[in-house]
Amino acid sequence: MRLAIFGGTFDPVHKAHVAMAREAADRFHLDRVLFVPSSNPPHKPAGTYASFEDRIRMAELAISGDARLEVSRLEQGRGPNYSADTIEKVRESLAPGDELFFLIGADAFAEIETWHRWRDVARAVEFIVVSRPGHQYRTPPNTRVERLETLDLPVSSSEIRTSLALGQRSPEIPEPVLSFISERGLYGVPVPAKE
Repeated sequence: MRLAIFGGTFDPVHKAHVAMAREAADRFHLDRVLFVPSSNPPHKPAGTYASFEDRIRMAELAISGDARLEVSRLEQGRGPNYSADTIEKVRESLAPGDELFFLIGADAFAEIETWHRWRDVARAVEFIVVSRPGHQYRTPPNTRVERLETLDLPVSSSEIRTSLALGQRSPEIPEPVLSFISERGLYGVPVPAKE
């Protein structure tokens, strides 16, 4: 089994997230990519814009139809969600010969040495680092990295949230996710009037 953890706030999930997961699965022959929405991301002290349950549902809608992609509730709870803890939980479910990867954007990987127990994280996984325009990074010693440079993904969730709040339909969001955002009135999108 070759499995990759793909953590993040997914606030909201967008097409680039799904493209990253599919491309990584294809290129590195992954059996599963686990989308792990963070309930309480330690690097975002202001919290998230959508609830954990809404972000879980959006991720499920975005990945439906690809059996290799799965959404996990591993980081559900009140305390801060640290990748080191998530990796340990995933490891417990794997067989001794299974390979564990960590799918991450270059912007986040550039800050890896600021993470809680980052050396434990680096020892436990092989990183698949997805290039993002304008983001350079160095690889710390004793850190295993595979580069995924075939995608050009300048999309950001914060830009998408701004567009939605301005009443613009974002082409970067899968249609089922856009419908859910509209139904729930997330990110400042007005809820459609009931007929």
